[in-house]
Amino acid sequence: MKKIFFSVFLLQALIAGGQKTLQERLGYPKNSKLLILHADDLGMSHSENAATIFAMEHGSVNSASIMVPCPWFSEIAAYARSHPATDLGLHLTLTSEWNYLKWGPVASSSDVPGLVNKNGFLFSSVDSVHRSAKAEEVETELRAQIEKAKRFGIDVTHLDSHMGTLFGRTDYLKVLIKLGREYKLPVMLSKPGFRIAFNVNLDTMTTEKDVLLDMIYTASPADYKKGMENYYTGVLKSLQPGVSILIFHVGYDDSEMKAATIDHADWGAEWRQADFNFFTSETCKTLLKENNIHLITWREIRDKLVR
Repeated sequence: MKKIFFSVFLLQALIAGGQKTLQERLGYPKNSKLLILHADDLGMSHSENAATIFAMEHGSVNSASIMVPCPWFSEIAAYARSHPATDLGLHLTLTSEWNYLKWGPVASSSDVPGLVNKNGFLFSSVDSVHRSAKAEEVETELRAQIEKAKRFGIDVTHLDSHMGTLFGRTDYLKVLIKLGREYKLPVMLSKPGFRIAFNVNLDTMTTEKDVLLDMIYTASPADYKKGMENYYTGVLKSLQPGVSILIFHVGYDDSEMKAATIDHADWGAEWRQADFNFFTSETCKTLLKENNIHLITWREIRDKLVR
């Protein structure tokens, strides 16, 4: 899966003299290492749902986000209703990147014509979305996804963007930030990460009321080739004080996931199984403890700083 999304950021936001750090605003000591272990792509497939649920209930994963337009959305929505304390946000989705596993918009296609291809599906690539869709259409679709999640009883904890689509155009990003404020939900934002990956200056779009993470980490295809345990071990050992998020995809390397991700070596079934293996391992738990890393959730951020 080709992702226009930042690969790894080991940068920490500079804190102005005398200003409280995000850790302190959340009620933790200034030097705390706070981390969200976050799984993307819930709702994409049963395999993704089942593996992520297991990793949240038995492993170290403590946060995830849901793709509302996807075929297995109703399954994870039912889980969310029966497990209301689970930290589940929305992985707002404007692309349908797989060869055969496809989906369209939640809004009527006639209301968002710039978001759909000739077959009525969302485009496969971020570039196609950026060339075709107006910001007004993007807002219509994002609202439809948020409202559907609410109708299905999901207590949404945050908003982020599948394949980083909403981060790569300033007008899309402004819509996302606007909706976060309107629905009183934190949005995944990071000043240093966005500046480097997307040449976006969040200073002009955010205020002191917006929550800005210090660091964002996610593996690139080059990291995958070197081994996922090696990459994640390095991240946890080098984690600095601040509020960080580590993003990954948890799935099983089974027939469903292999078919869904066919001809996509990157972010495919084997990669998702490797993520599952690490974040359900004792190695992960030991590294968190040895490096004095405290896990927090978007729910905690939302309830303490946004609502």
